[in-house]
Amino acid sequence: MAVALEQSTHVTSAKPARRRRSFAALVPYLQATPLALILGAFLLLPILMIAVVSFWDYDFAAMYPDFLTTNYSDTLGSWVTWKTYLNTLKYAAIVWALTLFIGFWVAYFLAFHIRTTAMQMVLFLVCTVPFLTSNIIRMISWIPVLGRNGLVNSTLVQMGLIPKPIEWLLYSEFAVVLAMVHLYTLFMVTPIFNTLMRIDKSLIEAARDAGASGWQVLWNVVIPLAKPGMAIGTIFVVTLVMADFSTVQVMSGGQSASVALMMKNQMSLLQYPAAAANAVVLLVLVLLMVAGILRIVDIRKEL
Repeated sequence: MAVALEQSTHVTSAKPARRRRSFAALVPYLQATPLALILGAFLLLPILMIAVVSFWDYDFAAMYPDFLTTNYSDTLGSWVTWKTYLNTLKYAAIVWALTLFIGFWVAYFLAFHIRTTAMQMVLFLVCTVPFLTSNIIRMISWIPVLGRNGLVNSTLVQMGLIPKPIEWLLYSEFAVVLAMVHLYTLFMVTPIFNTLMRIDKSLIEAARDAGASGWQVLWNVVIPLAKPGMAIGTIFVVTLVMADFSTVQVMSGGQSASVALMMKNQMSLLQYPAAAANAVVLLVLVLLMVAGILRIVDIRKEL
């Protein structure tokens, strides 16, 4: 009788313990549920709808639910489309290289040459001042600077350095790249600065004590430890450039094109399924690029 009572008590006490363990196992899922619902409603569902619409048929007046691969064959089978994608990748590569170079040295200066944390924060906030205005205003502000009668040309002509205004400063690929570098450099500065601030200064001191020069410390210590920040900045810059259409349209004067601008023109002509097919191809391309970056650099320590 006593043994049976003891076994019954043990079983009774074991049930609440199992319930507590089961509830504890569900807690992480319950905590992640609100974010999962938000991402599902505002990210995954729109992407799914774009993928579905990309298979629809259309004419000049309406779209018709269907399952056609014509939009993809027209997109991938056109040399104009391939040329536009290559042009977009060219912009992404040039802007990435310039923003990485500028962003690294700005972040390096803030992290290692500014001694006080307060001054570091002040100077970093100064870098964010342009973001108090919209991208469009910051982009258009280059027009009176680079124009035929703009500040740069007027100054150079008055100084006698050039006989006539330089035409390619504005409404050219140079203007597009310059505006993009201006717009997106901070997206490279921020993650690199965050990574450099986490570097243990004793590592740099140890390298110097071992006889390493400044460039050797930079190349063998700082840059390898800054790779996660560089990778995050690269993801930001590349995805922003690939999706930018307003800068290409305005700063090139309609003389250049990008994939995003092509999709914008297709939507203005009510060719939504064709634009959706281009959006899917562009999304796959960007995801492949991001996957390649993540294969090269492990950014989990920065997240």
